[in-house]
Amino acid sequence: MFADDGHLMETATRTWVKAGLWALIGLLVMAVVGFVATGSLVTGGAMAVVNTAVGLVNYVIYERIWARISWGRHAG
Repeated sequence: MFADDGHLMETATRTWVKAGLWALIGLLVMAVVGFVATGSLVTGGAMAVVNTAVGLVNYVIYERIWARISWGRHAG
């Protein structure tokens, strides 16, 4: 897919795959942090799931906005 200026744009599928992998990494890290902070697997896990869901949605929105901005791109 190309932007109006002829540069390659990232597809929505690629954005979601990248976001999903990033969210998985974040989920694991937050589960450990939540467990260490609370001493509870249930509470730590719940914190991680909520954080991951919020982060995933925000990441996709952020990436899709930046995919449409041509600033800082070079012709390749």
